[in-house]
Amino acid sequence: MKKMKLVMVGNGMAGVRTLEELLKIAPDLYDITVFGAEPHPNYNRILLSPVLAGEQTLDEIVLNPLSWYADQGITLHLGKKVTTIDRIRRKVIAEDGNGSTTSAEYDRLLIATGSSPFILPIPGKELKGVIAYRDIADTNEMIEAATRYRHAVVIGGGLLGLEAANGLMLRGMQVTVIHIAGWLMERQLDDQAGALLRQSLEARGLKFMLGAQTQALIGDKDGRVMAVHFKDGKEIPADLVVMAAGIRPNTALAESAGLHCNRGIVVSDTMQTTTDPRIYSVGECAAHRGIAYGLVAPLFEQGKVCATHLAQFGIGRYTGSQTSTKLKVTGIDLFSAGDFMGGEGYEEVVMSDPFAGVYKKLVIKNDQLVGACLYGDTVDGSWYFKLLREGRKISDIRDKLMFGESNIGDVGHQGHNKAAAMLDADEVCGCNGVTKGTICKAIKDKGLFTLEEVRKQTKASASCGSCTGLVEQLLMFTAGGDYSAAPKKKAMCGCTDQSHADVRAAIQDQRLLTIAAVQSTLGWRTPNGCSSCRPALNYYLISTWPKEAQDDPQSRYINERSHANIQKDGTYSVIPRMWGGETTASELRRIADAVDKYKIPTVKVTGGQRIDLLGVKKEDLVDVWKDIGMPSGHAYAKALRTVKTCVGSEWCRMGTQDSTQMGKDLERAMWRMYAPHKVKFAVSGCPRNCAEAGIKDVGIIGVDSGWEMYVAGNGGIKTEVAHFFCKLKTAEEVLEYTGAFMQLYRKEGWYLERTVHYVSRVGLDYVKAKILDDHTGRKALWAELQFALDGEPDPWFDFDKAKVDLRQFKAVEGSLA
Repeated sequence: MKKMKLVMVGNGMAGVRTLEELLKIAPDLYDITVFGAEPHPNYNRILLSPVLAGEQTLDEIVLNPLSWYADQGITLHLGKKVTTIDRIRRKVIAEDGNGSTTSAEYDRLLIATGSSPFILPIPGKELKGVIAYRDIADTNEMIEAATRYRHAVVIGGGLLGLEAANGLMLRGMQVTVIHIAGWLMERQLDDQAGALLRQSLEARGLKFMLGAQTQALIGDKDGRVMAVHFKDGKEIPADLVVMAAGIRPNTALAESAGLHCNRGIVVSDTMQTTTDPRIYSVGECAAHRGIAYGLVAPLFEQGKVCATHLAQFGIGRYTGSQTSTKLKVTGIDLFSAGDFMGGEGYEEVVMSDPFAGVYKKLVIKNDQLVGACLYGDTVDGSWYFKLLREGRKISDIRDKLMFGESNIGDVGHQGHNKAAAMLDADEVCGCNGVTKGTICKAIKDKGLFTLEEVRKQTKASASCGSCTGLVEQLLMFTAGGDYSAAPKKKAMCGCTDQSHADVRAAIQDQRLLTIAAVQSTLGWRTPNGCSSCRPALNYYLISTWPKEAQDDPQSRYINERSHANIQKDGTYSVIPRMWGGETTASELRRIADAVDKYKIPTVKVTGGQRIDLLGVKKEDLVDVWKDIGMPSGHAYAKALRTVKTCVGSEWCRMGTQDSTQMGKDLERAMWRMYAPHKVKFAVSGCPRNCAEAGIKDVGIIGVDSGWEMYVAGNGGIKTEVAHFFCKLKTAEEVLEYTGAFMQLYRKEGWYLERTVHYVSRVGLDYVKAKILDDHTGRKALWAELQFALDGEPDPWFDFDKAKVDLRQFKAVEGSLA
């Protein structure tokens, strides 16, 4: 029998889920064609925030790779936007942006065009640097902007806006969130939970302006946004403005085809459009009984019903969804369901512990739970939602209701483990509608032992991830001793399945000396690697085999290739090294002369006690360094940046030790040291700690008996206080122990892993055992570091040995730098 033709417009989560359901029950009914406006296969839009925050890659959030479409016999057109639906000829026409068109005929048409971000209709919305946050392209634009600009403004304090703000902050930007309502996430939280969320996010570094009305965006002479102007006359700087003020169903295509639209494409309970029975619609673009849903769980329910009717089974009706919201906002668990705002005629039971970061509000009416709002502790969210949906009378459990399901003794299934207490029919994953019974059956029948395996087989916890803990409980409950809590090893990048540990071990064990050898030996999928793995491979080689493996400058990031920090306007900064922060009149004169000679616009003292020359043209870099005649500060590199000091006992009446000399000795001993990430030291002459040694990678504090050593601090976005490591008596010991710690980190740290994360991963006790308890091993590590650094060139004064390509500093006609 000749197959019918099914065309789907849109390649997002709701539409592709519909196809998945259809292929399960009627795999041979249709020839399927899919048009996607983006140049990507189906990906998990919910996980764009972790990509922005640098926690995941785009490859990791793809739900259906290109191979899946091919395996299912689906014709996929990526980067092609459908512009016309010809309902008479039953044909769609798409354009690719270059003027060429593609058409496809259909017997059935599925419209899954999703939604579009709402852009505030204010002056300046068309400026460069003003974007929405909806897809991969937006995410990439924000990641790129974070490398060049400083001030970001996010308009909208809902989930998407807060995730965008958090990601940009983690990328190093100063972020202000503008929200017109009186508290954050007012659709999902009440005012008290919203206030707790704001306090937590402010503590992390975000700024907020609530009740603020944006009146206009102000641009600079180049047409890029530079400020946000408010109705009350205030202005704040903005190099990037992210509009996250809501979404609107994407109905333009449907309306142009004459389909009835009202708050979305109007559909019946079978997901057919009310205008044309051959055309179906699912997802955020569809309006069912006057509601356009924006949560993934209802959209997947729609997809399942739609698939049965496309399969011509004629069964199933979508009657709407009673929704709950279970979210994780920047690591904070939130849950709400039903009429959680309460009010007159409702009873409210509230438990609030701001110090512990926990808030719960249950709303009761007519002896039934009708609403719940949870902040911080959401473990019982699904149980509350079940009570709410079932309309169960709660008078017999009311006194224990606030304390959760495990404290209820008469609901028929008590127990300490929530997974064990659940019934097989109870829902675990709200996004995908997966029950406990489905998960446990898959674990038993298919022999699943890891979270990743359960996700692949059942899709439980594969969307928003808020049920991950419960799924892990089910694994432990069902698989018992066979359960593997260890996560699946994470590949370095999409070029390989090898982890950082695998690569480091192979380089060491097989004496690999070149990037090509590593890639050949370990079966790299991409012949030359990528911008993510090549710098890591280059570092692992030169740190494992110093003097043997050759540094490959082209496998370093741009700042390390040009040995300078590129700034937002395309110029560069120069930070010469000053040993321990100490300088001389001669050095200052040379710096001042260079500033005048090369018309350097800004001279600034850094937080690390160095002088920063900002605005140097690229073609002037070589001469500026030559005229200054000071060592490279390596401010551009994954290397030792600075050793900050106080004046210590040489000058200060409080000083107990000579911190300045100690700082100079440390810096001279290790200044050419490359590492997995940037490294900063500090030395304070007394416990008053004026050099802020307690938040450095290595901090040394002078005391009456000698020195205290602290390790793995971080003064960045998330301040981490360094761990006390040991007490030392002499300056020689400080050098040896610091050098040993650095060499251990250099040998074992993953590329781009700060010392705080390295120590967190391996454990402080492990580091102490390697350095404090192993006398021979410590001295060997210190000797290894000295060997590696011996003869290491200064890239600005030994061009040949450092393999500096001087051609990059020659001015190109018409360029800025």
